[in-house]
Amino acid sequence: MEYKDYYKILGVDKDASQEDIKKAYRRLAHKYHPDVSDEPDAETRFKELGEAYEVLKDPDKRRRYDQLGSAWQAGDDFGQSAGWQQRAGPGGFGTEFGGGDFSDFFESLFGAGSPFDEGVGAGGRRRGGPGMGGGRRGQDQTAVVEADLEDAYSGASRLINLGATEPDAQGRMKQRTRSLRVTVPKGVTHGQQIRLKGQGSAGMGGGDAGDLLLEVHFRAHRLFEPDGRDIYLDLPIAPWEAALGTAVKVPTLGGYVDLKIPAGSQSGKRLRLKGRGLPGKHPGDQYVQLKMVNPPVKTEADRTAFEQLAEQFDFDPRAKL
Repeated sequence: MEYKDYYKILGVDKDASQEDIKKAYRRLAHKYHPDVSDEPDAETRFKELGEAYEVLKDPDKRRRYDQLGSAWQAGDDFGQSAGWQQRAGPGGFGTEFGGGDFSDFFESLFGAGSPFDEGVGAGGRRRGGPGMGGGRRGQDQTAVVEADLEDAYSGASRLINLGATEPDAQGRMKQRTRSLRVTVPKGVTHGQQIRLKGQGSAGMGGGDAGDLLLEVHFRAHRLFEPDGRDIYLDLPIAPWEAALGTAVKVPTLGGYVDLKIPAGSQSGKRLRLKGRGLPGKHPGDQYVQLKMVNPPVKTEADRTAFEQLAEQFDFDPRAKL
C-alpha cells in the first residue's frame, strides 16, 4: 500500500494540536475546493485533504495511523466503490455496531414494507422462527457510505457496489459484485447505522442470506463541522463589526440567513441559529462562533489609522493576565 503522509498533505507537524489540524484543513479546503479553485489539480488535492483530515481529526484513527502509517486499517479488509467503503466478516458482528433498531431510517432507504426483520438480534443472529432451514447462514456485511452534509440535509440517492463471497453450483466460494441503490435520508447523522435483512452474502445449503449493515460517515466540509444534528461554523468578523454591532449574511445548509451581531462582541462569542442544523423530529441548531480578523496594513494611511486607534483607546488587552 502506498504511504501517504497526511501531516504533509495538511502542512502541519506531527505534534500539531487537533485545533491546528482543523484550521489547516479549513484553510486548504477553501483554497482547493473545486467550486472556487482555479488550481489544475484542485479536485485531487481536495480529495487528499478530506482523506487526511478524516483520519487526523479522530484521535483514535490518528494514533493508529502514527503507529502503522497507511496500513492503519490493516485487518479490516476495506474495499471502496462509488464513494462507499465495505468490509465483510463472519456471520455476526458482536458488539461492533450494536444492531440498533432504526426502522424509520430503514424505511427511508427502501420504502414502507421493507424487509426489516425484528427477529434479527444484536450481532446479526436470528432469534429463531420459521425459515431457518438446515443450511449455513450467509456472511453479514458492513458498508460505510461517505455522504456530504448537504446529502444529510436534503436527502440523496446513491448506487453502491458490494463485493460478496458466495458459493457456486459446485459449492466453491466465489467473489461476486452486485449493485444496490439506496437513499441517504434527510436528517441522518454521522455514525448512524442500519441493519438490512437478507442483503448480505448468500447462505449455503439453503441457509438464510446474511444481513447488510450500513453506517453513514460525513465527508469533511470546508465550512461546517457537525456534532450530532448540530452544525458549527467559524464566522470571520472585522473589529468594527464586533465593536459597533451589525447584521451579516451567514451560510447555513439551507442557504444564507441574516444574523445580528451584538455591539461589544468579542472573538470566540458563540451565537445560535435555532433549528438551522440537520432536520429531524428534533432539528439541530447551528452555532456560529465569531472570529476577529484584522484588515491587512498595506499603506502608510493604513498604518496611521491603526496608530490613531491605539492613541484613541486607553486599552490593554492583557491587563488580566
